[in-house]
Amino acid sequence: MSSSRWDPWGDIISLREAMNNLLEESFVRPRPADGSAGAALGLAVDLLETPTSFVLTASVPGVKPFDVSITVLGDTLTIAGERAEVRDDRGEPEGSRWLIRERHFGAFDRSVKFTSPVNADQATADFEDGVLTVVLPKADEAKPRMIPVRTASGGGEIREIDVQATSRLGEDR
Repeated sequence: MSSSRWDPWGDIISLREAMNNLLEESFVRPRPADGSAGAALGLAVDLLETPTSFVLTASVPGVKPFDVSITVLGDTLTIAGERAEVRDDRGEPEGSRWLIRERHFGAFDRSVKFTSPVNADQATADFEDGVLTVVLPKADEAKPRMIPVRTASGGGEIREIDVQATSRLGEDR
């Protein structure tokens, strides 16, 4: 049987890390005490890489297309916008209080850095039923290419070998 020395600070740090992870991964984000949604809301996105492009999809319910701004600078895409607060026309009766208020409103933004250069001039953005889809073609230098390989044997026979450069999101180039 082996014995080890108990370190109470190690347990406290583990608890703090567990609480941080819980808050970061939960659906309910901490909110300011005044009940507002906060200054900057996050925007959940899905990002798909194909051999020739990146396809980003974001759900932005209740936001009108003209309330969304999409910019590309270098290899970084930024989506920003604002969700308007939806208020009931009847107002809030005197003596009432909110029991649950989870619908976020206010400014939101999200930046995504790509693993290879993109051709921003040919990017497209579609907005349908609260879903934003942005397609960014990869720059020509980032696309896979076929390189013909000649054999040293007689006849100068040429065969093509598929040579592809791959990249993974989150890795340094």
